[in-house]
Amino acid sequence: MYAQRPTSSDIPPVRSAFSELERSVYAALETYSNVHRGAGQFSQASTALFEHARAMILEYAGGTAGEQVVIFCTPARARALSGLLDPARCRIFSSREIDLPLGMRALVAPRAAFPTGVPFETGGGTIRLVSPDSVVWANAPDRFEAGTPAILNAIAYAKALQLTGRGAEELCFKSDPGITPSKIFDQEEDDPEYSGIRLLEQLRQNWIGKHGLVPTESGPQPYIYLDNAASTPTFTPVWQAARRTWHLAEEHWPEVVQKVKLLCADFFDAPCPPYEILFTSNTTEAINLAAQILQTRFAGEASIRPVVLNTLLEHHSNELPWRGLPGVDHLRFPVNDEGFLNLNDLEQTLQSYNRDQMHGMQRIRLVAVCGASNVLGTVNNLEEISRITHRYGAYLLVDAAQLAAHRAISAMHLKIDLLAFSGHKLYAPFGTGALVLRKDLLRNFPAEQLESVRASGEENVTGIAALGKAIQLLQRIGMDTIRTAEDQLTEYALRELTALPGVEVYGVTDAAGPNFSHRGGVISFRLKEVPYNLAARLLAEYGGLGVRTGCFCAHLISKRMMRIHPARESLANFGAVYFPDITMRVVPGLIRVSFGIENSLEDVHSLVAVLRRISAEPQTPFARLVASTCNGLPQLPVSETSRQIRQFIEDTVGNVFHESFSTHPFLTKHLDRS
Repeated sequence: MYAQRPTSSDIPPVRSAFSELERSVYAALETYSNVHRGAGQFSQASTALFEHARAMILEYAGGTAGEQVVIFCTPARARALSGLLDPARCRIFSSREIDLPLGMRALVAPRAAFPTGVPFETGGGTIRLVSPDSVVWANAPDRFEAGTPAILNAIAYAKALQLTGRGAEELCFKSDPGITPSKIFDQEEDDPEYSGIRLLEQLRQNWIGKHGLVPTESGPQPYIYLDNAASTPTFTPVWQAARRTWHLAEEHWPEVVQKVKLLCADFFDAPCPPYEILFTSNTTEAINLAAQILQTRFAGEASIRPVVLNTLLEHHSNELPWRGLPGVDHLRFPVNDEGFLNLNDLEQTLQSYNRDQMHGMQRIRLVAVCGASNVLGTVNNLEEISRITHRYGAYLLVDAAQLAAHRAISAMHLKIDLLAFSGHKLYAPFGTGALVLRKDLLRNFPAEQLESVRASGEENVTGIAALGKAIQLLQRIGMDTIRTAEDQLTEYALRELTALPGVEVYGVTDAAGPNFSHRGGVISFRLKEVPYNLAARLLAEYGGLGVRTGCFCAHLISKRMMRIHPARESLANFGAVYFPDITMRVVPGLIRVSFGIENSLEDVHSLVAVLRRISAEPQTPFARLVASTCNGLPQLPVSETSRQIRQFIEDTVGNVFHESFSTHPFLTKHLDRS
């Protein structure tokens, strides 16, 4: 019915190591989602696969679970982190050693060896709780895996090591002379109509995972993916680009990188010159890199105190790097309940700092804003923000993680100075992203450090190729076509959700109102009488619906929406430090659905139908009290369906790795937390 755990007779012979690697990674793609925070079957499966890959690396290194930690890194991150550790207690394993262009490092060290305090890169995933003036940091490994990790690359690397350990060393995943860069990027479809809405409909029906079945209360059902703001699924042409890159001779890797730079430059209207494109692992790494570059540039302005202004709307990845930047002050700009900035107030703020010099030596040197909110779906008016920013002599950075896959962005027209994005939100979930920036900003940045950054990002040729292919698909569909389709889904969803009794929707709720055109397909809501974590569990069990819960790595705006009192916030921070296992189960949170090109009106209809059922079910007085305060239940009930989902996850791990999940028993603790 679902993925079945293999027997020893199912393990392929060594001579088919490459095909087995491809089979395993494709199997992981069939249940791909983001890790650690999703409620649906796919997110739980991806989490288990990712943690199993970590356990396999630890086993390969001869380490001990619980005592040692595996951190998945880019080459640049591995160098930075290893520099903070005792070299005698730290080992680094590299995908380069087996000739796979994954850009993957696995750093293994004793848990006690990792430094405390603020990590060297900050952002999504590195924290437990964030308040306006304090941060409760996560422990290793999360603290040192900023942003969404390269989930599939980690799985591929662990699988490759497993295969080489079975005697395939002599194969060393050798290249195929028949594979060339043109084979990866040339359009394979000869039909000139393979574009626009026709291509969109074809991809909608055939995304990888679309036809897989997950256990639900009423039996096996197709999974409904509603967590695109966290990570997007992908499509066969993108997977083909990734796997073909594994067969590509190393001498052709630079050609792939340059090709995708041109594709990115065209997609974002950021030609070279005046722009430069630096590949990173994700948006978080890109913004941390931007902070390093700008800190170097600000250091030459000794006569002023630089200020970075961003908004209450931001993801942690575009807030924490600026909050802790040495020698730079941080200013947080408010938004209204729909998530919009008051542009008149923004202009007055910049005027008072930069023209009227009313704040001593402080000058706003950077305005760093998201293109769209991952909590409210609010799409910022970048044209006006850019006009105001540049009028008063500041730079503009745009976190485009939530915008790039949904609306056209012209860096030239908008005069964007720096732009960051992630491939895993652009239907290319193979661990790459980029910082697009004006070349002149690199003038004071050390050349040796720049080359190190460039080499680190460009080693993940797999992710870069996948990103290039995904961009080609989006361009063939057309960003206007995508926006129209997603607006239709969002309008229908808002109309249906706001009509459900007991459901409170945040942000712009009037699809006929003037602000709807500035709203994307991200919708956060709560059920007034059902705790958010229970509701999300039931969405998965009743309808195979994968949604997101919590504060979405944007704690400040999420807590503002829920009206969390500062005293309650302080109590949660205390609990997160001293009683983390209990506290992190019950902290306030919301439910979020987010649309992508794979979604349809039928998906929204299913969501609404299941929510209507959940809302109508009677809840205990305790559950109603918990829901009324936006908290989660400390312990979710165990049902027959939840047991079937657990078996589905275990079978998925067995199918990918040809191992029983119980090979690494400590992983069951993570499943229990799910």
